[in-house]
Amino acid sequence: MEPSKRIESALEAAVARATAAPAPPQLAHAVRHAVFAGGARVRPRLCLTVAAACGDDHPELADAAATAIELMHCASLVHDDLPCFDDAATRRGQPSVHAAYGERLAVLAGDALIVHALETLALTVPQAPQRAGALLTTVTRATGMPYGITAGQAWESEPEIPVAEYHQAKTGSLFAAATVAGAIAAGAEDQADRWRIVGERLGEAYQVADDLRDAVGAEDELGKPTGQDSSHGLANAVSEHGLQGAKERLDRLVQEAVDAVPECAGAEQLRAGILQEMERVLPESLGRSAA
Repeated sequence: MEPSKRIESALEAAVARATAAPAPPQLAHAVRHAVFAGGARVRPRLCLTVAAACGDDHPELADAAATAIELMHCASLVHDDLPCFDDAATRRGQPSVHAAYGERLAVLAGDALIVHALETLALTVPQAPQRAGALLTTVTRATGMPYGITAGQAWESEPEIPVAEYHQAKTGSLFAAATVAGAIAAGAEDQADRWRIVGERLGEAYQVADDLRDAVGAEDELGKPTGQDSSHGLANAVSEHGLQGAKERLDRLVQEAVDAVPECAGAEQLRAGILQEMERVLPESLGRSAA
């Protein structure tokens, strides 16, 4: 099955379990809104791509890992959009969860998605206990503290924000989890350190690209409010390095990610896919603006 179809099918099955009766109907709707309001599914696609490059001998494990990572990502977006953080009214071109369902249900939806991500991985334990345990550890470390997405969000409450550490935790951690989990699911745990570098560099590159789009992009193009970093006084690559410096940093990070891909059956296809993905997240018009 084509990766995008695999992801959507696995997400639908996971969310169906979470939202089945006797789940409160409004919370169930909020959870579905958070997961199926659109999105490029970058992290789960990366997970499945790495698994395929490493042989993908247990596709059910790769699907579970990809699903868990996307559910964690969706949870982080729900919480990030809340009035106590970015107070964003839109996400992925749709009303954000709190705008559509209220703050209380948004908080609960985000919490439920985090727990359900872990349940999705736990259900794979009987199939391959050793790999499933490593997958669970990979995803939880990328979500909590000291360097997961929780820590990344918390940096925004500190008086001084080190941009590199902030980006690595807030965005890089789940990208690293995606590459490492893909390798573990396919039995290539011995190469996990190399794959982690690929994910970390890609995650930071993706955040730099997001900072550039926030600075010079259009809301109707991005599907979410722009100018959030400046309006909230958040540390970002553009304020740290300037437009040109941020673009140069992005190019360096992408090249480092490409160079770090271990030699494997799907290495060349993956390297080409990385370059193609970064072209997608940084349109040519934005590149010219940053030049």
